[in-house]
Amino acid sequence: MRLAVYPGSFDPVTNGHLDIVQRTLACFDRDDDRVVVAVADNPRKTPLFTVEERKAHLLAALQHPRLEIDSFDGLLIDYVQRRGAKVVVRGLRALADFEFEFQLAHMNRRLAPDVETLFMMTGERDFFVSSSLVKEVAQFGGDVAALVPPHVARALVEKRSRR
Repeated sequence: MRLAVYPGSFDPVTNGHLDIVQRTLACFDRDDDRVVVAVADNPRKTPLFTVEERKAHLLAALQHPRLEIDSFDGLLIDYVQRRGAKVVVRGLRALADFEFEFQLAHMNRRLAPDVETLFMMTGERDFFVSSSLVKEVAQFGGDVAALVPPHVARALVEKRSRR
């Protein structure tokens, strides 16, 4: 079995994230391959959605027999090794992403030389979309319906109305 982990904050999950998951499943396509979408619980960030809400959004958007939705805190590489994965999947949108991801990949490689990082370019339709940008636009009442799954767009509106 090959196991790939696609980690992120997914706060909120965007259509770009979903595209990366679908393409990762296509790359890891043997019957016994598995892909884990791992929601990071990062104490340095102040998320709009809880870890459980983010996991629920991912579950509602993604249904596949070889896909698992999970969460983790602490070092990604510790989680990856605990799970027995050998591949970390990271999406790249622009050059600015690459510099940061390049540093993370090399640190992870130093900590766990047997784990590879697979960079996947975001599709041209979603290359400008980030969770941060989606949250900002949504919090000011902008329409993000084309950028996120429908249930996430509704959840963003609900969060805005409660503030």
